[in-house]
Amino acid sequence: MGYVRLLLSIAAVSFLSACAGPNRLASNGLGLSNLGSSNPASVTGPNSASTVAGHSVASSVVSKETPAATVRPVAKTTSASPADKLIALTFDDGPRPYVLFGRKADHPAPGLADILDQNGVKATFFVVGWRLTPKTWGEPKHEEDIGVTCLDAAERLIRRGHELEDHTYSHLELRSAEKKNGEQWVMHDVDRGAQAIKAVTGTQPRYVRPPDWIITPDARHDLEHQGFHVLTISAENPIALRDVNSLDYLCAGKAAGCPKPSLPDAVLQQIEQREKKGTYTHILAFHELSTTAAIMPRLITELKARGYRFVTLTEYMKLVESKSTEKKQQAAIMKPTQVAGLVR
Repeated sequence: MGYVRLLLSIAAVSFLSACAGPNRLASNGLGLSNLGSSNPASVTGPNSASTVAGHSVASSVVSKETPAATVRPVAKTTSASPADKLIALTFDDGPRPYVLFGRKADHPAPGLADILDQNGVKATFFVVGWRLTPKTWGEPKHEEDIGVTCLDAAERLIRRGHELEDHTYSHLELRSAEKKNGEQWVMHDVDRGAQAIKAVTGTQPRYVRPPDWIITPDARHDLEHQGFHVLTISAENPIALRDVNSLDYLCAGKAAGCPKPSLPDAVLQQIEQREKKGTYTHILAFHELSTTAAIMPRLITELKARGYRFVTLTEYMKLVESKSTEKKQQAAIMKPTQVAGLVR
């Protein structure tokens, strides 16, 4: 009889231990409904059933050989944070007072400078040196005289917090000019434009954008040796340091070649393509045109809604180069064995 009682006691203990297994997991915070989740609320409440279903994949990967405590939730992939999403808005070919401060003739229009101010945006203007000579207000055949000289316009831009950079003195296509006049002529033309800007700003321009981005490799190399950063659309540059050509010049005049469905949409499409490659920093290249000024409110609003913030080109370069340096340092610090450990 004592032997039978002993057998019954052993059976009872085994049964109770089997029943207690899941409860021990739950008491340790590792119940099946909580695997892969760090939120205590996911264990109970009216949505607990859906929570369990949502983590069923994580639960199924736990094997007998893998302790439950080693399971980690899969990290969610997200786009860049707003702090990392940058736009450097740039405009070529000015200063053009009638574009910057509005037309006064038959077709009055808001000025680009006022539009930027209203939207809290600071931009970078790649100006042409000859326009910064005294009493010059533009090209009589194509531009409207609103009683403001180009030099006055440049000074107003500086006072409003915008930047001036170099678009050469002559605005001639530099490769053809070099073929005709030699490389030294190109170097002098860029320097002459820089000196005209320095007379307004008091500082030496650091960036030069050749007209139509056309320049010979030798001239580019020599300008960089002199301390200029030559902006380009060439794939030789990292994508974050490569201009986005807005094609806004195709929308002036008869606008026969203007991008479809609209200029803002076309620019946004280019940005989306760059985002697909993991790039969330963009230098947008526009021109001082009335048609470009007209689309700026919509484009700026849309980009802000997507989390972008606007900075001057100088600030953009500092932030992008700083982030690039940080990534290189992190890659140098991380040893190959550490990388292997991350992928195990």
